Amino acid sequence: MSKKFSNYLRGQKFRKIFDILGDGFSSADGELWELQRKTIMSVLKLPSFQKLFQDIISNKVERELMPMLEHVSEKGVEIDLHEVLQRFSFDTTCTLFFDFDPQSMSLDFPHIPFEKAFSDIEEAIFHRYIIPSSLWKLQQLLKVGKEKKLKDARRTVDQFIYNCLAQKQREFTNMNYELREKDFKLSMALIRELKDHCGTCENPNKFLRDVFFNLMIAGRDSTGIILSWFFYLVAKHPIVEDKIREEVKTKLEMRIDGKWKDFNTSELHNLVYLHGALCETLRLFPSIPFQNKTPLQPDTLPSGYQVDPNTTIILCYYSMGRMNSIWGEDCMDFKPERWISVDGRLKHEPSYKFPAFNVGPRTCLGKEMSFSQMKMVALTIICHYHVELVEGHHVFPYGSVLLKMKNGMKVKLTKHAE
Repeated sequence: MSKKFSNYLRGQKFRKIFDILGDGFSSADGELWELQRKTIMSVLKLPSFQKLFQDIISNKVERELMPMLEHVSEKGVEIDLHEVLQRFSFDTTCTLFFDFDPQSMSLDFPHIPFEKAFSDIEEAIFHRYIIPSSLWKLQQLLKVGKEKKLKDARRTVDQFIYNCLAQKQREFTNMNYELREKDFKLSMALIRELKDHCGTCENPNKFLRDVFFNLMIAGRDSTGIILSWFFYLVAKHPIVEDKIREEVKTKLEMRIDGKWKDFNTSELHNLVYLHGALCETLRLFPSIPFQNKTPLQPDTLPSGYQVDPNTTIILCYYSMGRMNSIWGEDCMDFKPERWISVDGRLKHEPSYKFPAFNVGPRTCLGKEMSFSQMKMVALTIICHYHVELVEGHHVFPYGSVLLKMKNGMKVKLTKHAE
């Protein structure tokens, strides 16, 4: 994934399974992948983007997440926190990339076809992994089973994205768009940076669709999934919740008084223990639990094992996080302290040991953005409410390409006294 990156590209087998990704950066190789990565990285580094990102998260928290949690707490009712966090992530991702808020976080959890389509896609892709390719290709031909759901979901996703892109391109054409902080829009910035390369594509509209769909996939699920497992672990370890609240009082020099506090990204860097708790969550419950690789040319692994272009190598990150040989005898324990040095600073583990955000040239571009969003949401909830798991409701991973919770996570919220 790093030293021999050129021998372990995505390849045709990956692209057949993930054909819905098209030529987006998640499945592309070579110059096309490099072009998209550099373009996206350059836009995400802009101060204008950082401000937009923080404003979107803050507004969503203050206007929708907090009122929803307040209502649930006052009524003393149960709520599926996994569903809430997934929908929060979905809304903020749509707002960030298309300036459109689906408002899926209503208490009645409205059915939104575009949101449901993502889940159907992920389920069908996982299905392709675990059954013979001849079988899913036959289902695809006959338009039955998971393949029919995948086709329908793709139609829904494409309709939404193409409509959004058409509107954005009309706006782009009607104005001399500059990357100004005052009216910065991520969609417009990306269209501007990519427009010179669209002309070299066979289908420029599809190229833009692929780029934006890959961004949506990358942004929609990861933070919602990680936050769900984070609150599950914190609920199982109340001492961690107490330490996070104490760190907030000490490091941010603020009194937790039950009112909404707008945490900005710069002050979040001081919260070492919270960061450690999120890293521990990612170690035990990585949002992407496994990855597969196939060499282009015969190779010898560090173990001495010989592999050839017919060999599929499964990298199981979920298992790696639970191996004594990697993390020690206490590998099954939830210990945020393992990420903190003796002088109280954050310990950085190498990506080959902690591959939650991938390894090598394909390391996740949104890593810092993801941590910022998770911290803002985590602090908002922890500083105001105690999260208690509903007795008798079992939480366990769901078989998918992403480590979601089967049957969700039912909780009750109790407002803190101070």
